[in-house]
Amino acid sequence: MDNLKNQRVVILGGTSGLGLATAHAAAADGAEIIIVSSNQDRVNKALATLPENSKGYTADLSKEEEISHLFEKTGTFDHLIFTAGDSLQLNMMENVNIEEARRYFNVRYWGAFTAIKYAAPHISKKGSIVLTSGIVATRPVKGWSLGSSICAAMEGLTRAMAIELAPVRVNIVSPGIIRTNLWAGMPEEDREAMYKHLSETLPVQRIGEAEDIAQTFLYLMHQPFCSGQTLIVDGGSVLV
Repeated sequence: MDNLKNQRVVILGGTSGLGLATAHAAAADGAEIIIVSSNQDRVNKALATLPENSKGYTADLSKEEEISHLFEKTGTFDHLIFTAGDSLQLNMMENVNIEEARRYFNVRYWGAFTAIKYAAPHISKKGSIVLTSGIVATRPVKGWSLGSSICAAMEGLTRAMAIELAPVRVNIVSPGIIRTNLWAGMPEEDREAMYKHLSETLPVQRIGEAEDIAQTFLYLMHQPFCSGQTLIVDGGSVLV
């Protein structure tokens, strides 16, 4: 498979975590990078770590008009990566605030849905869209009703878009627990205890890093014969 030289990659949520790691991996592979975040300071800091030809825009991914305007500015490109989302909220069903739960879907699901709507006309016919899910879609645990629901919805959206947008390829990455700021909402002691436990129990004997998942996004941008698929990258956690 050829590298990404002369290809343009738009990364929504590209200023931290999986998105920024993917931006670095794609840039190293020759791509021109466009990162998007809701915060200009984060955009500026991320751009300072990327090649000079990289660009950055701000957009609130919960607002349709801002997403529409964003893709008017990007022009044509080859690959759309969606890694945006707030820190995870874990709660037993009895403690879930329904209005807050609905807002949680705004970026993670509806933001992706709306981004695809407005990005699709600008994507190369040989290009791709890669979304983000999580293994809780198929292996939930207590307190994960909201996260599991969103991940499952994202995987259904992926399959539907792979049919509707063909020949543009649409796939989704399903990570296990990765060391990113996604877990910033947890107390530090609990977070580190979770990482330690996983490092001892996973078949790969370590916690996942953002760079591990970035390589999966990169693979799906390269892979010309894969569409509608969920690619699990979890260190083997579904086996134990």
